[in-house]
Amino acid sequence: MRAHTTGAGRIAVVTSSSEYRPLRSSAWSSLWLLSRRDLKVRYSTSVLGYLWSILDPLLMSLIYWFIFTQVFSRTVGEAPYIVFLLTAMLPWVWFNGAVSDSTRAFLRDVRLVRSVSLPHWIWVGRIVCSKGVEFLLSLPVLAVFAFASGARPGWGLLLLPLAIVLFTALILGIGLIIAPLTVFFRDLERASKLVLRVLFYGSPVIYGAADLPAFAQPLAWLNPLSGIFALFRAGFFPDQLNWPLIGVSAALSIAILLIGMLVFRRTIGGVLKEL
Repeated sequence: MRAHTTGAGRIAVVTSSSEYRPLRSSAWSSLWLLSRRDLKVRYSTSVLGYLWSILDPLLMSLIYWFIFTQVFSRTVGEAPYIVFLLTAMLPWVWFNGAVSDSTRAFLRDVRLVRSVSLPHWIWVGRIVCSKGVEFLLSLPVLAVFAFASGARPGWGLLLLPLAIVLFTALILGIGLIIAPLTVFFRDLERASKLVLRVLFYGSPVIYGAADLPAFAQPLAWLNPLSGIFALFRAGFFPDQLNWPLIGVSAALSIAILLIGMLVFRRTIGGVLKEL
């Protein structure tokens, strides 16, 4: 893969000896084109295509549903529990995949990063965007299970765009922090996987924030995922809404995005020299 500058002032990405993909000078157009390219490359040789992106959260949700409804008496979450799980599991897959891939945002396309004249944040943004598209494509699965289990949607579905905006800001902020730092400290790639594994159980995915014992409640307020997952669940479980918690999560997400922008701006020069 290499880059080529055309006479019209456009940038073409060469993925093979005969394939050119024009990228407009517009950053947003380039972001979408790169995200679309990632999706096509990811599923070009796959028989099931994008279905692979929903099999993981679906199987995990079914496993936890079986454990907490068929094996043990469930004391967390709300019924129907499979819908309760999916409303957080699907965005978690977005978060987990985007953060994990952000550790190699610059390392997997080194030549392209060096040669293509684009805003460097796009190499992180394309990961957040492509994973976000996969999340949107998985929502019909949630709708099917909601219909089959008798879950009734409510006015809280109107909060879904707000949840997506805050979630995007949070993921992009984290990506802008770890993407350049991983270039200098390669152990961050493995460390991030361990942190994500712990964070899964430390976040209200298989339970709600209100299900935490009193001594652990401060952890929910320090975790921006708590309020955001409450927004994702609001469409079917309005009792999960906790506006003070959501406000704190929104403030933390914006703060992390601002910190990420600052870290990225101060480190990108060294990243380009290191690559």
